[in-house]
This record gives sequence, C-alpha cells and structure tokens, in this order.
Amino acid sequence: MKVIGILLIVLGVVGILMGFMMFGDIGIACIVGALAALLSGIGFLITSGRV
Repeated sequence: MKVIGILLIVLGVVGILMGFMMFGDIGIACIVGALAALLSGIGFLITSGRV
C-alpha cells in the first residue's frame, strides 16, 4: 500500500508539472487527473498507516 501511495504521489507531481507546460483544455484536464492521483496517493498512505 505504501509503494502504491508513493507512486501515485510521484505521478501526481509529475502530471501537475507537465500540465503547466500544456496549452488550453488539455493542460487543465492533465492537472485535474494529476490532482486525483495525488489525492488518492495521500489516501493510500493514510490508510496504510491505520491498517
């Protein structure tokens, strides 16, 4: 669970950085997807700490 959480956080950060380099609606969609990955990664880390 921790490995999945860390990978999702890394994917979210990289996605946000790449989303800032994109133009228009595609960049916004990339940032929204990256934020979803980031939040789910944080959720996985919190859950793995409690289980």
